[in-house]
Amino acid sequence: MNLFLLRHAKACARGPKWRPDDTRPLTRDGEKRMFNVARGIQSLDVSIDLIMTSPYLRAFRTAEILGEVFESKKLFETRNLIAEGEPKGVIDEINENFSELADIVLVGHEPFMTRLISVLLSGREDLSIELRKGGFCKLSIKKLTFGPCACLEWLMTPRQLARLARGKH
Repeated sequence: MNLFLLRHAKACARGPKWRPDDTRPLTRDGEKRMFNVARGIQSLDVSIDLIMTSPYLRAFRTAEILGEVFESKKLFETRNLIAEGEPKGVIDEINENFSELADIVLVGHEPFMTRLISVLLSGREDLSIELRKGGFCKLSIKKLTFGPCACLEWLMTPRQLARLARGKH
């Protein structure tokens, strides 16, 4: 299984206007940049069987943009990908419902995303990993378990992905 992790794009700043926090949308610039990131991901010849996303507006819109670029309607919303989620929850959900799929994209938030990467690589939640907004990570996994079961294939910044979209390697 290939597990791809995509952090949501740039969102509006926290504040009284966006309460509760799950209603914060992407900024216009965040949406524009996410389209470039998605086109960069597409240039990597990534295959997608399913996009699992946090229900928070900023993550859901990020997932929608990825789906638009890939012409995929295979979006699945789950609370297991919220910022406060526990890695075990999404691991169990994938194993129970989607274990037969080869290529799954998870769209979510920090600190959850790097905690999940850390658990799958080392069994601990404290590896020092930076996944920028719009950053994309590929893990290859033989059998998904809570603990060290993954190999890091790559971790790309949004800038690298946007350059790929423009054809500048």
